[in-house]
Amino acid sequence: MIIFHLVFAVPSLLLIARWLWPLSLPLWSKGAIALLLLAVSQYHFWSRLSSGSVFAPEFPRAIVIAFNWAFGAIVILFVLQILVDLGTLAAMLARRGSVGVPDSVRYAIAGVAALLSAIGVANAMRVPPVKDIAVEIQGLPPAFEGYRLLQLTDLHISRLFPAPWARAVVDRANASDVDLVVVTGDFIDGSVAMRRRDVAPLQDLRAPDGVYAIPGNHEYFFDYAAWMRHLAALGMRMLPNTHVLLTRGDARIVLAGVTDLSAPAHGQAGRDLTAALAGAPADVPIVLMDHQPRAAGRAAARGVALQLSGHTHGGMIVGLDRLVARGNAGYVSGRYAVGGMTLYVSNGTGLWPGFALRLGRPSEMTRITLHAAR
Repeated sequence: MIIFHLVFAVPSLLLIARWLWPLSLPLWSKGAIALLLLAVSQYHFWSRLSSGSVFAPEFPRAIVIAFNWAFGAIVILFVLQILVDLGTLAAMLARRGSVGVPDSVRYAIAGVAALLSAIGVANAMRVPPVKDIAVEIQGLPPAFEGYRLLQLTDLHISRLFPAPWARAVVDRANASDVDLVVVTGDFIDGSVAMRRRDVAPLQDLRAPDGVYAIPGNHEYFFDYAAWMRHLAALGMRMLPNTHVLLTRGDARIVLAGVTDLSAPAHGQAGRDLTAALAGAPADVPIVLMDHQPRAAGRAAARGVALQLSGHTHGGMIVGLDRLVARGNAGYVSGRYAVGGMTLYVSNGTGLWPGFALRLGRPSEMTRITLHAAR
């Protein structure tokens, strides 16, 4: 854990050396700014002190917003300063002499970083619009032609995404005119005691065929069993390694769910698609909820028609999404063809309050319309 916090100090240390120190400022002001940079870089340490977990900053919402803006500005300024240094080095090599960087350039990149971070936090905090996609499924029964479901995922209900935000999401979901609502994990950041009031609006989620859900990795950070009981009490029909049949007369679709890939590390039952599909009728299209997209190939091999995932947050920032993809078998945002299966990876409805920035990877509530493959 100490190494975790030291790693987050590295960008601030580089900025102190390469951005702050060369500025024409009094020594006392440089010292004050350096201390502020280091203090902000330890946002996750202060979060752990506030709640016992780096994943749940228990500060007033305004402070959580300010920390996310300042932390994001440091990260963006770190990247911009590296680009300035690389440009300066290239100019030095071309001119075969020293090249100075004026204070105006350093102030300019700081302003850009502050502005981009503010935009990123505002994008992260919004109540997302409904995004429409259509998915063709082989063997879809005619009775399910045009069937619509709404995917919510990565709500991360917390001090940053509190009860009013959750209420607005529920209201928009209920107005989406779908047959089914699914929630593919990461409901919360915090214990049941911390989040009881904030998650309460979820009990009003409604759809004709119900609201089904699976856990994400964050549920395991805060007493998994307690959260499964509480979410069920709110009306979520949890599908950990099991399935239900959706019916239209004699026509059927399998809706299956699995636990998160991280579950065994927390002493809980691991992802088990065999158990999830045990007893499911043959030759019936399968829609699978799996929080993380990494195992999509295994699902495709088992005949799943459509997998719905989240977890990646779409990569959050253009450029960073390429790194996020590398940790998720190449899947990070949107639709993928995996064998004969369609994988859809949502950008997420909310975002972890430890790094809540979105630039070019907007949040979403995804309305999926099913059609028979031609």
